[in-house]
Amino acid sequence: MSHICMHLVVSGRVQGVWFRRFTQEQARSNGVTGWVRNLADGRVEAMLCGEERAVRHVEAWLNRGPDSASVTSVDARDVPLERFEGFEIRD
Repeated sequence: MSHICMHLVVSGRVQGVWFRRFTQEQARSNGVTGWVRNLADGRVEAMLCGEERAVRHVEAWLNRGPDSASVTSVDARDVPLERFEGFEIRD
């Protein structure tokens, strides 16, 4: 079982639509750790770590987002493996 970490920045109408909360729910339900936060420029930033298949599943969800969001792009890159306790929403 291969583990990875990904850093993602999501653009579009992704703030004020419960994007962070739904991301946390997706991550937790897939056993993915890390964090998510709003950026000052209106984008959302996330760090996803865990089993590769689970991380890729959450990444695919981020490309759609919740029904109330409108994702226009996701900049995703693999980063060195980090360890997190759970998945948190950061301010």
